[in-house]
Amino acid sequence: METFLGIDYNVWWYLVFGAVISGYAILDGFDLGAGALHLLLNKELSRRIALNAIGPVWDGNEVWLVIGGGALFAGFPVAYAAIFSAFYVPFMIFLVGLIFRGVAIEFRSKEPGKLWRKTWDVVYCVASIIISLSLGLMLGNVALGISLNEQKEFDGDWLSFFNFFSIMVAITTLALFMMHGAIYLVMKTENRLYTKLYILARQFIIFFVLSFVITTLYTLLYVPHLGDFFRAHPSSFVIPVLMVLAIANIPRQLKIGKYRFAFISSSVTIALLLIMVALEVFPYLLYSKDNPANSITVHNAAASQKTMKILLIIALIGTPLVATYTSFVFWTFKGKVKLDETSY
Repeated sequence: METFLGIDYNVWWYLVFGAVISGYAILDGFDLGAGALHLLLNKELSRRIALNAIGPVWDGNEVWLVIGGGALFAGFPVAYAAIFSAFYVPFMIFLVGLIFRGVAIEFRSKEPGKLWRKTWDVVYCVASIIISLSLGLMLGNVALGISLNEQKEFDGDWLSFFNFFSIMVAITTLALFMMHGAIYLVMKTENRLYTKLYILARQFIIFFVLSFVITTLYTLLYVPHLGDFFRAHPSSFVIPVLMVLAIANIPRQLKIGKYRFAFISSSVTIALLLIMVALEVFPYLLYSKDNPANSITVHNAAASQKTMKILLIIALIGTPLVATYTSFVFWTFKGKVKLDETSY
């Protein structure tokens, strides 16, 4: 098997896929969180400011989702087929949510009527919540494992996805995104709206910590295989320790008014959580909980070595370009939100 810097291409592509998914979770996470808390903002002006805070970046952030799907399809076609067929219903709900969220953002300000705007506000908020819960539900089931037959095909009931562990991961994901989104909006607002969002951010921190603690305790007690990697590699405990420190740093930075550092800590929390999941499930892309021999791994699901090599070269060129563009957009629209005639 060919290698690059001593690591085979399959593992490299697993890392690339994980990095792209982390980028999506961090970037679209605050968009989704801002949408999920949207109805908690009562005034029309407040809702417009919140929408315009994410207005220049929300659609660009979803590019990372497209890259992630493309990376899975190109690098691990067997896993792509199994995951998209197994999670067909959750994926459809997720895609419908994405469609309605985009429509709500663009249509809301097309008419001045109160009923029109309130309707799209509800659609925007509900769609953001559904998207967040769907992502968490799928992540939970990927970590837990699903039923796969010898042909690497899902042979279970999609209702089995609604197990306690996956539901708690979904709730934790929603709480994390709402905290992330509230912190972002605190950075972008001022005056009374800023004060309200500051209070909401602290409340969502509590919501996230409670959800995270419950999910962690349940994992340790009832999903022990997810801790195998950390038990086998004691030095890897530095990752959860860093994550706990990042979580603890969020309210600290909020309290002293350093909101950018609070947002960075929130982003680091998301990244470290996904790194933990990646380490816990590796080398599996989709674990077969009933018969581990049927599991899909980075080796039995991968494309040819030549394909992986070419894809890695493309990724090493393309991913930094997308990251550069994203950074440029954020730099261009930095600072507090100011409404004008071009605003939503």
